Parts: sequence; structure tokens; C-alpha cells
Amino acid sequence: MNSTNTSPPSFVNGNNAGGAFENTAPLGMSMSVHGNARKVTTHTLQEMKRAGEKITMLTAYDYSLARLVDQAGVDVILVGDSASNVMAGQATTVPMTLDHMIYHAQCVERAVDRALLVVDMPFGTYQGNSRHALDSAIRIMKEASGHAVKLEGGSEIVESVERILTAGIPVMGHLGLTPQSIYKFGTYSVRAKEDTEAEKLIEDAKLLEAAGCFAIVLEKIPRELAKKVAQSISIPTIGIGAGPDVDGQVLVLHDLLGITMDFSPRFLRRYLNLAEEIDGALKSYCGDVRSGDFPNDEESYTS
Repeated sequence: MNSTNTSPPSFVNGNNAGGAFENTAPLGMSMSVHGNARKVTTHTLQEMKRAGEKITMLTAYDYSLARLVDQAGVDVILVGDSASNVMAGQATTVPMTLDHMIYHAQCVERAVDRALLVVDMPFGTYQGNSRHALDSAIRIMKEASGHAVKLEGGSEIVESVERILTAGIPVMGHLGLTPQSIYKFGTYSVRAKEDTEAEKLIEDAKLLEAAGCFAIVLEKIPRELAKKVAQSISIPTIGIGAGPDVDGQVLVLHDLLGITMDFSPRFLRRYLNLAEEIDGALKSYCGDVRSGDFPNDEESYTS
């Protein structure tokens, strides 16, 4: 939400939040639940699930791209700790700190007028200490004006989820491949292919719903399992590498746009090849400067 707005979205659990606002959707957007929402709230996502409307979610980490994402009508913008990879060049998401996440969320928040703004809680800010989790979530809400936070894990972090919710802060869950636990898994391969892990994932989804989460991200799990989870709980499920039978989809923006080209999982669909376009533009600029073609008379001031 932009800091100049006077009508903030409801900051309560999705099961009890206020309904969608009157329509001021971008031109051409259909008169659906999301099309009628002047601001997307946790309750809007609940209504979309009930109406069978798919939820769109993308990451953003800076003002300029977040503004384009919001103007395109994306329902949820995630300030993901994947900024560690695509913005900072780290191999994992583990190095991200709370201060890093707050900075990126502040940049994104200034651009957002309509989308629900969800901020990842980074590694070490909620595991094993629910009081620390609450303090971290409060900092995100107060300093970055986030609308909700996202936590990775199931039964292990339920206490933190419940503690955060006592402050009225909405929580999104995240199950399946949880990148903050990469050193535990040792691989980014598909999770929950075995019955034991699949059963735990379903149980964890139900626990997170019971604890009060308004939605759950399901990452890199078999599509049959994702469908079963989506049918087993009443809150929205948003997939990334989880097949088409969930309630919505999320991708990393830089992957979708083809800015990062060294990451090509099966689930990724690239809609542009910006790396190639940018490379061509930069080489043209260098050529024009070196040849003296830039700037020309029309691009120069005269007295």
C-alpha cells in the first residue's frame, strides 16, 4: 500500500477480514472478485478461492519494478527473501537479515496502491522463539508498512504463527520446498514424493490453517499432492512448481522476465528474454558513445 493512501486494507486474519472494496480496477479488468477490489486484502483472496478465481502473485524488491507489477493488476506482491539470490548474488536465502527485508519492503511499499503486500520473514527471525518472531513481524509492519508476513515450515513454527497473530498481523504459510532449510534438505529437488513426507505436509497445512494462516504457498511438490492439499483446507493455496490445481501461482519476477537466465526449473515459464534485450541495448549505447553518435544535436542543449 502506498503511504499516501487514506484507506488501508484490513490487517486481520483472512477468515474475519472485511470484504473487497468498490471497483476502481485497471481498465479492461473483468468484473470479478479481484476486478472489484480497489485494494486486495486477505479476505479478497478468500473470496477468490470460493469463486474459483485464480490468484496471481509475483515477487518484487524495488520501487520501479514493483510499480509495474502493481499496475498490471497482480493480486499479491511478495517481497521475497529470494532477493538474496537475484539482488545480492548469494547462493541461498539464508544470509538475508531483517534489516535487508525491511529495506526492500520499504522500497516496494512506496510503489503499491492495490496489491496485497506480503513480506518474507528471513531465516533466524522466527524459528524457535515466538517472542522474537512477534518482535520481528512488528518491525516489518511498522517500519515497512507491510500488509502480511510469510513464514516457512509447519508444526515447527506454529507457535510463532500463533504469537504473531495475537498482534493482528496476517500470516501466510509456506510448505514443501522451504529454501531457508536448504542445508537440511541438501538439494532443491521436489519434496514430499514419499508417503511419510506427503502425509506430514497435509497435516502441516491443516495445522497452519487452524493456527490462523490466511493462505499457504506450496513449493515444488507433486501436483497430485498439491491438489489434495488445496481440497483439504479452506484457505487459498498458491503454488510454485505445484501444478495447476491450486488456487493461485507465484513466480520470481526476475525469472519470469528472463533477467536471470542461469535458473531454469521445469515449473518456470519465461514471458520475456530481457537479458538479451538489455544486453543489446547496452552494447548499442556503448557503440553510440564511442562513435560520437550520442548525444546528437537533438539531444543537446543550446544557449
